[in-house]
Amino acid sequence: MDLGFGGRVVLVTGGSKGIGLACALAFHAEGARIAIASRDAGNLERGAAALRAAGAEPLALRCDLGDAADAARLAAAVEAAFGGIDVLVTCAGAARRTPPADLTPAHWAAAMAAKFFPTIHAMDAVLPGMTKRGGGVIVNVVGMGGKIATPTHLPGGAANAALMLASAGLASAHARSGVRINVINPGLTATERLHEGLQAEARLAGKPADQLLAERRAAMPLGRIATPEEMATLVLFVASPRASYLSGAVISADGAATPTVV
Repeated sequence: MDLGFGGRVVLVTGGSKGIGLACALAFHAEGARIAIASRDAGNLERGAAALRAAGAEPLALRCDLGDAADAARLAAAVEAAFGGIDVLVTCAGAARRTPPADLTPAHWAAAMAAKFFPTIHAMDAVLPGMTKRGGGVIVNVVGMGGKIATPTHLPGGAANAALMLASAGLASAHARSGVRINVINPGLTATERLHEGLQAEARLAGKPADQLLAERRAAMPLGRIATPEEMATLVLFVASPRASYLSGAVISADGAATPTVV
C-alpha cells in the first residue's frame, strides 16, 4: 500500500533509537526524506548509521529540545537542507521514574522539562511553516502514563497528560490551516527506555528487573510486549493521507492491557 510519503520531508525527534528510529526507518521505506534529532551524539551517529545501512541519506542533527531556540534552529536546518517539513514525529524526552516516597518538587519540574517542553518546543518550531504552506502532520508519541497513574511515574505521567491536552487543543486551533495533530500512547514496548523504567519499579517492588519484566509480559492480554516496529506502523498510518480526517485523537496502543475508553 502506497501511503503517500514519496519525497515528503519527515523530522523525527528522538529518532536515534527505539520507537523513533523505527519510525524513521519506516518512513524511509515509504520514500520519505528523513531527518532525525537527538541530544546524544553517540546515539545520533548509531541511528544515522542504521538509516544509511537501510539505504537512506538521513540528516542527523544534534539538538536540545529543552531549549526553544535550539528547536527553532533544528527546524530551520531541516528546511534549509530538504525544504518544508511535512511530518513531525516527536519521540524525544522521558521523565525519570521515582518511587513516591522519594519525590520532591524538583522531580515534578524535571518531568515537565524532560518531556512536556521538548515536545511543545518541537511543535512550536514547525507549526508556522506548516500553517503557511497550508498543511502538515504532527504525531506525538506519549506514554500511557498520561492516562493511567503509575506510582513510580507520577511526575512523568502528569507531563504526559498535559502534553495530550496541549496536542488536542493545538489540533483544534490549527485544523483550518490544514494541520493535523494526533497522539499515540504506546504500551509496554521493547526499548531501552522500558528497561530503564523497570529498574525503578523493581526497586519499589523489591524484585529483580528481569523477574518484573517476565511478570509484565505474562500479564499482557496478547501474551507479549510490543515491538518498536509495531508502534512505527501505527505512526505511519496516522501521519498518512489515509487518516486525513483524524486529528485531535489520542490513540492507545497497549495490546488491550488497559480496558478503558478514556
